[in-house]
Amino acid sequence: MKRNIVIATVTAVALIGGGTATAIAVAGDDEAPAKKTVSVSNDDNDRDDLNDDSDDTAQDKAGDKAEDKAEDRAARDTDQDADDKAENAAEAKAGQVTAAEAIRTALKHKDGTAVSADLDDEGTNLAWDVDVLTGGGKWFSVQVDPGTGKVLGAHADRDDDGDDTAETRQVQDALKGASVTAAEAAEAAAGKGTVTSVDLDEESTEQAWEVDTTAADGTGSDWRVNPDSGKLTADRTED
Repeated sequence: MKRNIVIATVTAVALIGGGTATAIAVAGDDEAPAKKTVSVSNDDNDRDDLNDDSDDTAQDKAGDKAEDKAEDRAARDTDQDADDKAENAAEAKAGQVTAAEAIRTALKHKDGTAVSADLDDEGTNLAWDVDVLTGGGKWFSVQVDPGTGKVLGAHADRDDDGDDTAETRQVQDALKGASVTAAEAAEAAAGKGTVTSVDLDEESTEQAWEVDTTAADGTGSDWRVNPDSGKLTADRTED
């Protein structure tokens, strides 16, 4: 009788806490102690915890996807017609060299800080046009072949008149507080399509890198990249 009481007690404890318990039951003075091991696992509770975690993770992922879709819709340029989309798609397809690669190539050719990069028609040919601001405050335009990545040419840009000098100082001030480069801003937006333009918005109260992307069907989207955190958001400045 004593043995059964002890085992029952230990089993109850094991049921509450889970795990394995060993009970030593003694029937009488002349009998040797008898050991009995009771193993209990609270599998239902564990499964409930796992299910709760899975539900939370699924909800977080669903929320993130919804936010991404909302940002994509907000970033789209809705003023484009069929001809614009066809032209954009052709340019994006021809740009085998990415904006980030073109910027880094330009900086190897001319030391300084890249302030903008645009995939434009240079005469009859398409080229990356990268604006570089040197440490001495001089501007240079470097052209990079979007097919081969080779530098096509470079020349000094802008006249040192009053307007250019003031703009240069404004750009320099904006770049001082930026930890994200033009190339990094282009890479931040690359998942949204082919980057066709990167430009520093130094005039806005909320300074940012402005990035244009083009989808496979030619649909363009406008983005802003925070110069400190690198966070990508839809460009709503014209909403």
